Amino acid sequence: MQIRQGELSALTVPTSAVGIPESHWVRSVGTGRAHAKSILLGEHAVVYGAPAIAVPVPQLPVTASAGWSSHSRGEPGGVSFTMTGSAVRRVGTQGSEGLHRLTAEFRAVMGMEDSPHLDVIIDGSVPPGRGLGSSAACARAVVLALADLSGREVSERTVFDLVQTAENVAHGRASGVDAMAVGASAPLLFREGDARELSVGCDGLFIVADSGVIGSTKEAVGLLREGFQRHAGAQERFVGRATELTYEAVLALADGKPEELGSKLTEYHGLLRAGGLSTDRIEAMVGAALEAGSLGAKITGGGLGGCVIALTQPEQAREVTRQLHEAGAVQTWVVPLRRDGSHV
Repeated sequence: MQIRQGELSALTVPTSAVGIPESHWVRSVGTGRAHAKSILLGEHAVVYGAPAIAVPVPQLPVTASAGWSSHSRGEPGGVSFTMTGSAVRRVGTQGSEGLHRLTAEFRAVMGMEDSPHLDVIIDGSVPPGRGLGSSAACARAVVLALADLSGREVSERTVFDLVQTAENVAHGRASGVDAMAVGASAPLLFREGDARELSVGCDGLFIVADSGVIGSTKEAVGLLREGFQRHAGAQERFVGRATELTYEAVLALADGKPEELGSKLTEYHGLLRAGGLSTDRIEAMVGAALEAGSLGAKITGGGLGGCVIALTQPEQAREVTRQLHEAGAVQTWVVPLRRDGSHV
């Protein structure tokens, strides 16, 4: 898969839904789906043009259902959002504002500014504030639901740009990696708007462990930037080493060398810790995973809370999971790593 970040695609738009009988609408309910993601390497450096590796986490899905409403509730953009599921009910104000902005942009691109009020239900299991792409997954699901409802064909570029509309509201300067990864089916290498699927030469398991602490990407980005400003050359050193580790991990993944891949994860964690982005609980969880036999472990996402990701072999998975919980993890998910067909 090759995707290029760009402007919203030009679309041929049929007549607006206003005044058209319900029987002529494409369907009464539109559905869209997305899922969580986890960053293996590249957090924060990706904002400065460095590469990042992301893996899909389909174990944490999001589904959006959209339908036309016969009345307006006076909400911005002519849309009402209802959050269900234990995770997405806690989507914050910025996330909600981003979804309203996204919907308004979708209407504008499709020539549907005067169409009826929309009711959108989002049902998801991605916990917000954990670095798992909750806001991007909700946004992608909403875009696909609106497209399905209105019968529009939308390109991946258009979906990406619309998701970024919401992401930039939620996080400030969003790199775009989440917007792509929440719709991916395989590990991706992302850099400056380009993404491609990675070759995988080994099997293994990633264990994603939730610290139970909500992190703030905006706060973490600001903290790291302040450190760069205080210390001459710090940004160049951080981005340079992050880039090296990420490309070394790409090679280890392709060559089927899980031990080497794991060592890159752990070293990258050291970069994030040195930048002040770890916490006592995160450190305890990373240490517990390594002590239990993980090949590598690190923060995944913005830091200052959130999740840890650990690479392990199947025979160590049970013990790694147990020790992660003992170190403070409130929930864990196992994400298989499968070698691709070119290595069979």
